[in-house]
Amino acid sequence: MKNGKQRTAIVAGGAGFIGSHLCDALLADGFRVLCLDNLRTGRRDNLRHLARDPRFDLVEADVIAPVPAAISRNSVDLVFNLACAASPPQYQSDPEHTMLTSVLGTRNLLALAERKAARFLLASTSEVYGDPEVHPQAESYWGHVNPTGPRACYDEGKRAAETLTFDFERAGRVEVRVARIFNTYGPRMRADDGRVVSNVVTQALAGDDITVYGTGEQTRSFCYVDDLVDGLMRLMACRTSPDGPVNLGNPVELTVRELVTRVLALTGSRSRIVRKPLPVDDPQRRRPDIERARSLLGWSPRIALEDGLRKTIAHFAEEQAAALPALAVGFRAAREGAGLTAKAGAVTP
Repeated sequence: MKNGKQRTAIVAGGAGFIGSHLCDALLADGFRVLCLDNLRTGRRDNLRHLARDPRFDLVEADVIAPVPAAISRNSVDLVFNLACAASPPQYQSDPEHTMLTSVLGTRNLLALAERKAARFLLASTSEVYGDPEVHPQAESYWGHVNPTGPRACYDEGKRAAETLTFDFERAGRVEVRVARIFNTYGPRMRADDGRVVSNVVTQALAGDDITVYGTGEQTRSFCYVDDLVDGLMRLMACRTSPDGPVNLGNPVELTVRELVTRVLALTGSRSRIVRKPLPVDDPQRRRPDIERARSLLGWSPRIALEDGLRKTIAHFAEEQAAALPALAVGFRAAREGAGLTAKAGAVTP
């Protein structure tokens, strides 16, 4: 509550994977939530459980366009900008829109935050570090990004969004926070988003060949979505400006090959591994230095990879079983192999 009134948060990109979990967390914390999403990569299904909540509204619109009246006529306390496709196949399918979402969309939302005297949080990305030459990556590292490659629409778009955000802060126009998000996984990921966890899990459950790009020795650090959302909430709630970006991710590093081995063990799948060429500018190593998050926010990931993978596997098993009822028996066996059961539409350990 603020001055006896319910506080309102805007979540741009709130129908997406991370955004929908953030909407849940804000509602649980007592906020009214206005979700702004163009539904290019977000899904109504991610928000279906909120349809009857009087404190939640979904406004279908694009952040590139002027903020619609359904959003701007409200009093606003917090603005979370998670609006942008985040996986390479999605953001490379329309690179112009990706760049404009990061730059023009961020500018529109910053201007809204300025008009409403609201605090603003930009969901940036570890991709601003590019294919890093410094390991692990701390916020002080300026990155190693190809500005003209096929990933630049996202990488450079987010770097420009950070620039805009801190320019508004330096001018005293908006109080801002910037989170650099590392690889995140969990329920509500799209099966077709092209990310390594969703690819490996869905292929293993279906018994298809598992695609590994390059040697499989490239590394990633995987953070479960609940931990990531907790970090976003803490960063937004931080009373004093962090004076710069804050990494949010899991510092436990493992190779793609190791991830595949764990998923195969948890699913009991007999899928074969098939190697394909590494995509252009794909980072070879990725691991966050999270000392700033620890010291400023008292935050670090709590959910172990194996526990997070079990929940993620169960989510995709349920989705695939719903789409292909004839295979439900096989997916049920996969769930049981992962130590999970499904009751009343909810997957539980």
